[in-house]
Amino acid sequence: MKPIAPLRRTSVRTLLATGLVTSLALVSGCAKSEDSADKNSSSAGQGGSGQVVASPDSGSGPTCTVDAYGGKKLDLKTATVGFSQSEKEANPFRIAETASLKAEAKRRGVKLLTANAQSQFSKQISDVQDLIAKGADLLVIAPLNSDGWEPVLRTASAKHIPIVTVDRKINATACKDYVSFIGSDFVEQGKRAADRMIEATGGKGEIAILLGAAGNNVTTERTQGFEDRLKEKAPGLEVVFKQTGEFAREKGQSVTENLIQSKPGIKGIYAENDEMGLGAVNALKGAGKKAGAVKIVTIDGTRNAVQGIVDGWIDGVIESNPRFGPLAFQTLDTFTQGGKVAQDIVIEDSAYTTANAKSDLGKAY
Repeated sequence: MKPIAPLRRTSVRTLLATGLVTSLALVSGCAKSEDSADKNSSSAGQGGSGQVVASPDSGSGPTCTVDAYGGKKLDLKTATVGFSQSEKEANPFRIAETASLKAEAKRRGVKLLTANAQSQFSKQISDVQDLIAKGADLLVIAPLNSDGWEPVLRTASAKHIPIVTVDRKINATACKDYVSFIGSDFVEQGKRAADRMIEATGGKGEIAILLGAAGNNVTTERTQGFEDRLKEKAPGLEVVFKQTGEFAREKGQSVTENLIQSKPGIKGIYAENDEMGLGAVNALKGAGKKAGAVKIVTIDGTRNAVQGIVDGWIDGVIESNPRFGPLAFQTLDTFTQGGKVAQDIVIEDSAYTTANAKSDLGKAY
């Protein structure tokens, strides 16, 4: 694959076998970065920032219907939707994700119940159980972990409550335990990050990986894609350090501080989300490093990370668009009306580089 550029998108193809084809040119926003959350709010409808579907051609790939799932048809306007957020909303991705769900529910006039697990998986399980007890007819879940969902799935199945997961998958059976997953191709994100790292470093030297949190498919697949691409295209880039930064800025900073001490000659850092990458920037600044001395590539597309490219500290950001509201509600709407929906709804992601970071900064969240 060629070096990352904003035009690195697969051709836009049809998401669902039926029903959604004409209604998925959707835009949502309501996103804020962590540092600007108290001073800069984005409206829901930011131009050019909405999710775009990049799924197989119409008719290919498994689908799900309300009859196959064992649910019942209903009018989304009269339904109650429960949304379970996984992580503390200090992370700009989670801020934007929740804001998008709330904005779309408001736009459609749908009653939305929300809960935040505060990065505690046991709390998320009890949160979802509570949403069901409060009368949620449908569920949208942003899972903290991929495993351990059996108690929720049993309860939802007994009540025939459809579940759509966003951003992360759960290890269960689609169209049986849940309806659809909506999210990015995380392996592809890792490959694109590797391509950017290869270009930034010249394909040689020692590099480090700041891993995301353990226990979910995002971390596993972003790592897999990155390492597979290096083996394929740049065997001269050696991963000499891997440690979790738990998708958090503070942890990313502390891990990078240790990295600088143990591997002073490190040439590049691949951070599996922007927050860890920004933590790495803080650590490098604290160590007296100059901008660009260590090449940093991250994944997400937050405003602060894109600004980091403009300022010379970050070399590339692969987008992972969190604005799931329109797609999630359109999927539920089509499904509950009896239409077919894809079991895996894959979205396209753009990228930010030195070529477009300044001009596209307004699209970041």
